[in-house]
Amino acid sequence: MKAVIVTHPGGPEVLTYTTVPTPAIKPGWTRLKVAGFGINHSEIFTRAGESPSVKFPRILGIEAVGTIDATSAPDQFTVGQTVVTLMGEMGRAFDGSYAEYVLVPNTQVYPITTKLAWTDMAAVPETYYTAFGIFKSLQLQANDRVLIRAVTSGVGIAVLKLIQALPFTVTVTGTTRSAKKTAALQELGLDQVLITTDATQLPAATGEFDKIVDLIGPAATTDSFKHLAEFGILNSTGQLGGQWTLPDFDPITVIPNNRYLTGFYSGDVDGQLIQQLFDYIAEHHVDVTPTKVFTLAETPQAHEYLAQATGFGKVVVRVNA
Repeated sequence: MKAVIVTHPGGPEVLTYTTVPTPAIKPGWTRLKVAGFGINHSEIFTRAGESPSVKFPRILGIEAVGTIDATSAPDQFTVGQTVVTLMGEMGRAFDGSYAEYVLVPNTQVYPITTKLAWTDMAAVPETYYTAFGIFKSLQLQANDRVLIRAVTSGVGIAVLKLIQALPFTVTVTGTTRSAKKTAALQELGLDQVLITTDATQLPAATGEFDKIVDLIGPAATTDSFKHLAEFGILNSTGQLGGQWTLPDFDPITVIPNNRYLTGFYSGDVDGQLIQQLFDYIAEHHVDVTPTKVFTLAETPQAHEYLAQATGFGKVVVRVNA
């Protein structure tokens, strides 16, 4: 089969499009014919050698959509069945989705009912699953003022679209470091764009918000709290600020009185929640069209695009077209 393999850490140029053996079925595992997958920042970190547990050579890819090609559990899955797979150390402890076929544990295969085209479906799993978890945690109400920090990221755009599908009015502000993205964000229906020269610090004149989606992560958490209204919810899920934890975190002093801090861990995958997500997309006609689509051979270019400051929204790779 054709696959994109990394033999040593480096830039996008270390992603090599080549021919490798198709993985053989083994007990407890299922082989998927990959129709497409999204490109994620975590894969860029891994490719660059920033995931110490990952050993090379490795086929990257933490998510995929496709069909059952062969399975060790014929009582559980049907050949040709539409499925999603994500997380579970795919592309890290074992080879991932940057290939025409991927072998994954049976526990990591999630049958899905959807009418989405493959390219659109490929934009959903990791990005929209994370966004949906964030979206649900916010407990949004009519007239809420929402801030999305790093709104131009794939998850940021996904959260925005999920919010816009609500049957009541919510005002959404988003941050970006690039003024060049303002027009595109306004076209998406963002109510206000905040330009931040420092992603970890909001402009001094920034007001308060009822709900904040902080995709910058721990590097910006303390700053986000400064702009959270009383009884507001701060969801800190992303780590785009390059900081993974809050050192010496004291919830009594870090979390202001009558404010709430939450997050969403996409590694805790719930098949029912995935189907709820696809049902929400269908019921509310959420446009999940990816910003950019590449072929498997163009995976290095997909990495380059996502890593650029001009990168915007979700990037997917279409396979077996």
